[in-house]
Amino acid sequence: MNMESQTSNRERAVGVLSGWLVLPVVLLMLPACIGLLIYSFTQGMPAQGHPYWWAFITAILGLISWVVALSGFFTLQPNEARVLVLFGAYRGTVRSSGFHWANPFYSKARMKVSLRTRNFNGERLKVNDKRGNPIEIAAVVVWRVEDTAQATFDVEDYDHYVRVQSESAVRHLASCYAYDHGEDREVTLRSGVDEVSVALRQELHQRLSKAGVVVDEARLTHLAYAPEIAQAMLRRQQAEAVIAAREKIVHGAVGMVDMALRELAAKQVLTLDDERKAAMVSNLLVVLCGETEVHPVINTGTLYA
Repeated sequence: MNMESQTSNRERAVGVLSGWLVLPVVLLMLPACIGLLIYSFTQGMPAQGHPYWWAFITAILGLISWVVALSGFFTLQPNEARVLVLFGAYRGTVRSSGFHWANPFYSKARMKVSLRTRNFNGERLKVNDKRGNPIEIAAVVVWRVEDTAQATFDVEDYDHYVRVQSESAVRHLASCYAYDHGEDREVTLRSGVDEVSVALRQELHQRLSKAGVVVDEARLTHLAYAPEIAQAMLRRQQAEAVIAAREKIVHGAVGMVDMALRELAAKQVLTLDDERKAAMVSNLLVVLCGETEVHPVINTGTLYA
């Protein structure tokens, strides 16, 4: 069975009258209607024995119009908009701040929409990263309403919609990246902060564009291993750091030993056979790679004694 897709609304501007221009007219309507009502009685009763019906009816209709006209006034603050709906049909949006007057029959339901930039500070979510490790992650989303028609008519509550879609986007983002220790040039949640933030913003833009919402910024505010594995991961990180440091120390020590042997041979300070070279290399590596202070031992004999 074919089903029609949901129609996406689009904002359009609509012109309204300045409230300061209409206000004097509305204020004059009341005394004019009251005066006409009094005239219908004071002049009609003596002359005809009943009020002038044309004046009486005109005065009553004028008073009703005055009451209705009062509901057409509204004000807008900066970064605030009003959606105008007439008998269920969207007529347009007013964005200019100030004192305005519009058709009094425009609907009052959900008419004002804030255009201010707002922050959504997400709670810490426990999810699994790309490798299945449980982590805790949270993000902040800076957003604002761009299309008031979509925000009003295409979603039930755009504030709630932003919260739900933001949490869903953060969960999906965490499953697409590893927490850390990626392969060669692999972007991870810890090392690729800028790339991850861009990816989060793009996904939020796709999700929230249906509600007329624009994402100005999105970034992670909390990232850590889940408590149940945090200690184990910390020990692993410490072990990997020690191994990396050892590799660097050994690499540097080998270079220094090679330089020492080449300098001794080039300047002909002394001639060493392979066994003496091996002993010298061993002693130098102990001195250079040892973690504690080394105390030299002076050999007064010979290596072969």
